[in-house]
Amino acid sequence: MLPYHTLQEAEISLGRNLTFAETLWFKYSAQKSDYILYCHNTLFLFIFYTLFPIPFVILELLGSKKIDKYKLQPKFKNSFSDMMECYKKVMWTFVYAVGPLQVLSYPVIKWIGIRTSLPLPSGTEVFWQLVVYVVVEDYANYWLHRLMHSPWGYNKIHRVHHEYTAPIGFAAPYAHWAEIIILGLASFLGPLMVPGHMLTFWLWFILRQLEAIETHSGYEFPWSPSKLIPFYGGAVYHDYHHYVGGKSQSNFASVFTYCDYIYGTDKGYRYQKNVFEKQQREIKHPQSTVFDMIKVSNIENSNPVYIV
Repeated sequence: MLPYHTLQEAEISLGRNLTFAETLWFKYSAQKSDYILYCHNTLFLFIFYTLFPIPFVILELLGSKKIDKYKLQPKFKNSFSDMMECYKKVMWTFVYAVGPLQVLSYPVIKWIGIRTSLPLPSGTEVFWQLVVYVVVEDYANYWLHRLMHSPWGYNKIHRVHHEYTAPIGFAAPYAHWAEIIILGLASFLGPLMVPGHMLTFWLWFILRQLEAIETHSGYEFPWSPSKLIPFYGGAVYHDYHHYVGGKSQSNFASVFTYCDYIYGTDKGYRYQKNVFEKQQREIKHPQSTVFDMIKVSNIENSNPVYIV
C-alpha cells in the first residue's frame, strides 16, 4: 500500500508533479495492500488465457483454404467441444495449482523487493528488466524442459502436455500440475535476480503467457510482430517438437533458438528444414511458399513428419 493519503503528499515526497501514469497508479493502488496487488497476477493469467486464444479458435472453426495455408498441421482439426474441454481442464489446473502457487509465493516477492511504490519505472528500465527476465527464463526453461523428456520425467509428468501432437492456443498451459509448478519456477528466476516494480512483474507474466499461446497456436503468420525478435522460435519451431512427441530430442527452447543450437538439440529440425528448402529449389515452383507442406522422412523416429 502506498504511504500517501493524497496526491499532494505523493508529489511533495517525490519533489515534483506526478506523471499521468503515476496519477493513475496512485488512484488505483493507494488503498490496496501489496498482497492484493500481487494477486492481480493470477487474475491476469485467467483473463489473458481466456481471451487471447479466441482468435485461433475462430480460425480453427472457419477452416477455409485462405486460413489453412497458415495452419502448420492442416489435417488436424479440433471441434469446438474439443477445444472447450481443453480450456476447462486448464482452468481447473489453474485453480488447484497456479492459484495457490501465486498466493503462497507472496512472501518471496516481498523478500526480494518487488515494489508497488512511486515513482514508476522508466520505459528503458522496464525494457531491460524484461530482456533479463526472458533470457533467464528461456535458459532455465530449456534445461527443465529437456529434463522432462527423460524417460521418468516424460512418463510421469510431461506426457500430459504432449497429448496434443498438433497444438492449439488453449493447450499452451495444458500440462500435469507438477509441470505447471516446475516450469513456472523458471519464470520467477528473472524477477528474483533483478526485482523491479509490480507493473513490470505483471507485464512479464502477461507477455510470457501470450508468447506461449502463440507458439502453441498451430498457425504461423508471416506478418506476426514476433518475427522481428532475433532468434525467436515461434509456432513452427515448437510445432515440430509436438509433432515428434515423446521421442523428440529437439527444439526444447521456450522462446529463443540459441540454446538448441549451442547444445545441438535442433539437428533434426534443421535437417528436415534443409530437406524442405532443397526440394523447393528442385521443383522450382516460384509460387510455392514456406507454408506449402512437404512430406519428408523423420530422422528422430520412423513416423512421417510435415515440416513447414
